[in-house]
Amino acid sequence: MPLGRRMAGFNRRVTNRLTLGPAAHLPGFGVVLHVGRRSGRRYRTPVNVFPTADGYVVALTYGRDAEWVKNVRAAGSCEIITRGRTEQLGSPRLFRDEGRAAVPFPARLVLRLFHVADFLELRRPDA
Repeated sequence: MPLGRRMAGFNRRVTNRLTLGPAAHLPGFGVVLHVGRRSGRRYRTPVNVFPTADGYVVALTYGRDAEWVKNVRAAGSCEIITRGRTEQLGSPRLFRDEGRAAVPFPARLVLRLFHVADFLELRRPDA
């Protein structure tokens, strides 16, 4: 797993709350709006997100077993806020990319440093 469970817990309680506002507006960041599988509660999770021709690719810095990833896959859709815009996305697809070719070069370097090679592709409904 790229980043440990302890770090994930700290980020969920502290860092995520501080970064939600800026993440919705900064390039390379976004906020995934998703619904809990069991609770039905709406959640907001800041992520590293990169545009593609027909949607977005999200770097899974906590791995493919993160709760938000499970929620999005179970629902088959989510919303994302990035650069101040909200988009409905669907067709979640997990993939592994050791070369990190799906993201811009500077992000590749950072993701390689943290051993992140798992990604979630999300597509626009009309794509």
